[in-house]
This record gives sequence, C-alpha cells and structure tokens, in this order.
Amino acid sequence: MYELHLLVPEDRIESVSDALEALEALSVGVEDADAQTPAEQALFGEPGMPPPREGWQRSRVTALFPDEAAAREASALLQAQDFFDGCSVQDIGPVPEQDWVRLTQSQFAPVEITPEFWIVPTWHEPPAAARRMIRLDPGLAFGTGTHPTTRMCLRWTAGRQPGELGRVLDYGCGSGILAIGAALYGATAVDAVDIDEAAVQSTRDNAMANGVLLNAGLPDLACGEYGTVLANILATPLKVLAPLLCKHVAAGGSLVMAGILSRQADELKEAYAPYLALSVADEEDGWILMTANRPA
Repeated sequence: MYELHLLVPEDRIESVSDALEALEALSVGVEDADAQTPAEQALFGEPGMPPPREGWQRSRVTALFPDEAAAREASALLQAQDFFDGCSVQDIGPVPEQDWVRLTQSQFAPVEITPEFWIVPTWHEPPAAARRMIRLDPGLAFGTGTHPTTRMCLRWTAGRQPGELGRVLDYGCGSGILAIGAALYGATAVDAVDIDEAAVQSTRDNAMANGVLLNAGLPDLACGEYGTVLANILATPLKVLAPLLCKHVAAGGSLVMAGILSRQADELKEAYAPYLALSVADEEDGWILMTANRPA
C-alpha cells in the first residue's frame, strides 16, 4: 500500500477528492494541515450532521493506493489538471506495516452502562464489577455500546424491575445489542428486526455468542403487541414510523426511542401526539432518550 499526500486549499477539496475517487484511490482522508498549531481551526457539525464546510483553509489530503505505480500515476494526472492550481504534492510513500487487528482492538475498551452492566469486547477481560455483560465486537452493523444513544437505551433497560419488560420488540436492531440487553434483563421473548439482512445476521451471531434466545428477521417479523418497543434509529425515520411503532405497544407497555437530538424533542412529541405522549427520559452529549407509556 502507498499513500499520496497533498496540500489543498479549502475551495479545491471537493474537486481533488472527487478526482482521487475517479482515479480509484482505495480511500481519501482530509485533515487540518495546521492541526496542533496556532492556526488550527475547529470544523464540527452537530451530532449526526455533516460538517459546515468541505475542509480547512489548508487541508492535508491523504489518498491510499494499492501500489507505488498507481500512487505516482494519480499524482501526475492530478498535477496536469487546471483545478490543481494552488495545490501541491507533499510526498508519496509506503504505508508502515502494522498489526491492524491489534490496532483496531486497542481502540475499543469495555463500556460501562451501569456499575454492574458492561459491554465487553471479546478480547478484554470483564471488569471485576460486571455482574451482567454483553460480549460484542465491532462489526458492520451499528451498535457497539460506545454511542450515547445505545448507552441510554441500555441504561433504561437495566433500570426496569424484574418482569417489567415483558415481550420486547427491537425495531432497527443493528448489531442486536438492545435486543440482547433486553434478554439479559428478563424479557419474556424478544423480536429483533431490521431492513438490512447483514444486521439481522449480525444480531443472530451476537445473540448466540451471548447465550441468549431471540428471533431476528426483517420488519415483517414484528407481530402483535409488546410490553416494550425499542427503536434506536434517527429522528426522521422515527417520525415516519410513529403509527407503526405505537401500534405495537401493548396496554401498560412502554415505547423507548433514541437517535434524537435535544433540539428535535418538540417535533417528535408532535409527531407522536396522536398516538402516545412522549417525554424526555435521559440526555447525553446532545442526544436524548424519549419514552412513552400506554395506559393499562
């Protein structure tokens, strides 16, 4: 593997990035060329939203190619283009050999949900305080316990009394982490559904690895009413799904939703008002957990 490093002004980021993708770069990354200097600039959008600009005033663009010949050919072709004016090639070099598996694993440590409930990657020893835990490795499906929305849902589940969860539906299950958490905390049965077949398979695999029983499938698996309906998605699909999700909440049951920014609370309340009365039950890092109860 070889990397091509470029110095690119802000107004050329999109053109250069598009050209590198057309030249079949394996990946393209953009960083602040002035990072950790007095000229460093913040460039952040709201959680879940794109950044306000394509890049910094001076951006360092790194493109990965399979070999040196491909990297040098891309460099030569870029420098011949009119839009490359004002840009420069910094260097071309091999990617240092690393143990990528070990490097990836080092970035995922056990995650505390409550003092007694933890998410623990399989290569870590469980913390001494862990009384319940989910063994989960990072994969293609969303949900490793590191995001505030996942932690809030699991905290809510861990706070229920024995028998309170009843039959559980995890709608948009991703990795299955919420469904597994519900099974560990005494759900009588768990259905986990997702539109992505890879997520369904990930849920089945993770449930087996954690020794819990659940049903995982596409959304048409969801059937009837549930004592608890969990949905950690995003605000827009949650609004669209309002009648469907509420239909599945049994009398005396709970609806628990995440993937919602604090500023989106009122629009979610309005969307669900014809069915159930939502309220904010938890908040972390700009994200909120919203819940509703159907009268018994």
